[in-house]
Amino acid sequence: MYTIFKLALRNLFEHKSKSIIIALLLVFGIAIVVMGNSFLESVNRGLEKDFRENYTGDVVISVIPGKGEEIDIFGLSTSDISNPFVTTPALPELDSLMEIVNSEPEVKASTKQISSKVMISKGLEMDYTWLTDNDDLGFDDLPISMLFSGEYPSYFNMFDGLKIIEGSYPEPNTNQVLIDTRVKKSYEKLFKQELNVGDKIAISSAGPVGIIREAEISGIFNPSDENSAMFQIIYSNPDLARVFASLTYADSFAEELPDSVDLSLAAMDEEDMFDDMFDSASDILSSGNQDYNSILGSTELRDQLNKTDDGAWNFIVIKLKNPAKADKIVSSFNKQFKEKGWNVQAMNWNDAAHSYTGTVGGITIIFNLLIFILGVVVFIIIMNTMTVSVLERTGEIGTMRAIGAEKAFIKKLFFTESFILTLASTIVGIILALILMLIFNSLDITVQNSIAKMILGGGRIHFSPTFMIILMTLVVSLLCAFASNLYPVNSALRVSPLKALSKE
Repeated sequence: MYTIFKLALRNLFEHKSKSIIIALLLVFGIAIVVMGNSFLESVNRGLEKDFRENYTGDVVISVIPGKGEEIDIFGLSTSDISNPFVTTPALPELDSLMEIVNSEPEVKASTKQISSKVMISKGLEMDYTWLTDNDDLGFDDLPISMLFSGEYPSYFNMFDGLKIIEGSYPEPNTNQVLIDTRVKKSYEKLFKQELNVGDKIAISSAGPVGIIREAEISGIFNPSDENSAMFQIIYSNPDLARVFASLTYADSFAEELPDSVDLSLAAMDEEDMFDDMFDSASDILSSGNQDYNSILGSTELRDQLNKTDDGAWNFIVIKLKNPAKADKIVSSFNKQFKEKGWNVQAMNWNDAAHSYTGTVGGITIIFNLLIFILGVVVFIIIMNTMTVSVLERTGEIGTMRAIGAEKAFIKKLFFTESFILTLASTIVGIILALILMLIFNSLDITVQNSIAKMILGGGRIHFSPTFMIILMTLVVSLLCAFASNLYPVNSALRVSPLKALSKE
């Protein structure tokens, strides 16, 4: 083997120009692959850290979405274009669900959450003319936000990384809200007026239901990670959030209603109902006492059903003692839920942040496809170069075979040359990639555009090389080198020694 290794080194030095060309192709190809995978690793790591620590925890429990629907921590979405606006259902069997969660020894902390999408305006009148009057509006300019609300005080104890720069958290049982600095900036840019702590604002639902509520700004905050990919947020107390999430007794009619609710109207059939309404209206009109508000009879049922259900929540959010066991806990929970026949599911952080991770996942697939295409192109170029190189050495092969060298020996010689060249080039390519990544990371480049942040998993352009990335790159490059030598070596060996010597 030593003899083959020595001959391989000598041959590489004798064919310097071809060796250098192949080596350069390998070096730059390897560097691009390592940097690309390290960048994707950084994106996924940053996204996972941000969402697990600040928004999704390790496990999230929600209802099971229907056909054509998807659900994550941001709410329910549907592919039905005829009804694009859907509300996120409340969790059923909440007390029993919490018993299962609390009985799991791996659970470190848990809380409940409500999510909805809203828009804000200063004052009580919502003016939407800016939607049509401003053709140059960008996504960052829209004062649309996620409204999050959690169980007090467990929610803010679990997600305690908010950096409040002014004011304080909302007081319990008030219509106070805590707004993101990005909400403040987009609003002030659009409406040319300031938003400050203590200001009264109108919050409206970002769906088809025209819900508007007055609120007061209690504080302004920065997200824990200033380069967070997360969309701008408003935090409120649960009662206010339930209004926009449609968590009223009417929307959870299957749940037990308060004892004071009069169900007599609900029990009547349509014919009896309209007969009574007509009789009541006739009596009022004939008496001359036009009390129009009483035509429909008692509104107690309607009023009660329109009240927010103070026990309703969209999600249960959980942090584990060992986050690495999240998938195992998710499987355990889902098995128990299925056995009990509940329409609920547990998700890991990745599924619970699908609106974001799905985008990053799509970018990852495209990037990996580009890397694959690049690898195929480089592989073809190297194979062609090796083919020319080997065929040019047909005479040398014929001489070796004429003096008694077996085909196996010649194969080992060429594969050893390829192995040495590929190994050396891969190491140089990895070192080059590490140097370039170190330079990029030291520059601390960030982007501010929200769309770019969402695609990149955050605003920071960073590279996170891992041992596994380097090892896989090395293994794949050696396998490709072996494969690229198969055709040219076998082609050269098919030439007879006599013919090969005649070419020489």
